[in-house]
Amino acid sequence: MVDPDPRRSIPRTDHLLALPEVITAGEHLKQATIKAIISEVQTAARAGEIPVAEVAPTITAELGSRSASSLTPVLNATGILVHTNLGRAPLSPAATQAITEAAGYVDVEMDLVTGKRSKRGTGAKAALLRACPAAEDALVVNNGAAALLLAVTALRGRSAGSGEIIISRGELIEIGAGFRLTDLMTTTGARLREVGTTNRTHLADYADAISDDTSCLLKVHTSNFRVEGFTSSVEVADLHRLAEEHELPLVVDLGSGLFTPDPALPDEPDIDTALRAGADLVIVSGDKLLGGPQAGLILGRTEAVQTLAKHPLARALRTDKLTLAALDATVTHTANPIHDALHMDPNHLRQRTEELAEAVGATVVDHDGRVGGGGAPGVPLPGWAVELPEECAEPLRLGDPAIVARVHQGRCLVDLRCVSESDDRRVAEAIARVRGSHA
Repeated sequence: MVDPDPRRSIPRTDHLLALPEVITAGEHLKQATIKAIISEVQTAARAGEIPVAEVAPTITAELGSRSASSLTPVLNATGILVHTNLGRAPLSPAATQAITEAAGYVDVEMDLVTGKRSKRGTGAKAALLRACPAAEDALVVNNGAAALLLAVTALRGRSAGSGEIIISRGELIEIGAGFRLTDLMTTTGARLREVGTTNRTHLADYADAISDDTSCLLKVHTSNFRVEGFTSSVEVADLHRLAEEHELPLVVDLGSGLFTPDPALPDEPDIDTALRAGADLVIVSGDKLLGGPQAGLILGRTEAVQTLAKHPLARALRTDKLTLAALDATVTHTANPIHDALHMDPNHLRQRTEELAEAVGATVVDHDGRVGGGGAPGVPLPGWAVELPEECAEPLRLGDPAIVARVHQGRCLVDLRCVSESDDRRVAEAIARVRGSHA
């Protein structure tokens, strides 16, 4: 009697491990990885997701296409420069080269002249101070949230009591995935002293809240939203005078990472201006408008920075050699994909978009890009996109190359702002394949 269920004939694991292609894959992949792939394909076959006859070919194809990591390189055709879901800022060629060079043994904590131990990441620190002369000292940790956590924790010890942090109610921020800066700060045991209202906060509000329990004044850039209309906030220079009067440190969390003012983003605060206005510590992320790797950058007065650097938590939050190398290269060299996308020649962008539309038989529509990633909220970056049917979005994402476009109002919009011009032909070929399969 013939068994009607073909799933009973799914090849056994030992038989699949004996396939020549699987044995060859074992020369560069660990057995645990190979067995996991085999198990996943067998499970898919049992669920009826793939035919039993395709089990072995699927396994060999998966092993043959296996890259160095499980991350898939994508072309960002959304028009969002700092796309958090796509890894935020793409690294520059110099930063990429720096990571490769730092992958082996490097002098991250050694003075090659003396042969003795040195301070960690002195090159990256020197690069930051050259780029921002207003800063007396700098410290690098693993991300922006870590920098704020370290600042709040280290400065808490200055107060006689619980260590109150005075902050405007209009600056109590929640960012992606429900992460709230307020929750981060209260985990240290410090208390938040909220002053003012959502839309209006005055200097007197801060002054009235200062007590012996105050550990610092904190100003946070509302990087992912804007409050408009009847509003008021206190400038860094005014907070500095108040903090200096009461011998309190002033911490300014800017988030997005501009070193100096950028004409393209006239309302976006920058590190240099905040420091010259009197901030003791300025905190930014490295992988946003700076265009570098994920890192938390702390720049400011020597005494304040060293207070953080000497705290035991600084060791737990320190960054690795690859990040330090990439940060050094980003700050030192001129080529920068984020800067290029932000300052792209609009005429050239339109020409590229029209050429793509003509090549694939589509139309060009107006499309505003965005900084994204908690930078320049509400600021449009005027541009254009190729308009495709919405059903093209998924196969473009799953294709080779993987292209992530914007899906909006039933349309698939391909924006070339963040796509290297050298990839335009690949984008055109991918769209042509997708449109041909849907014809």
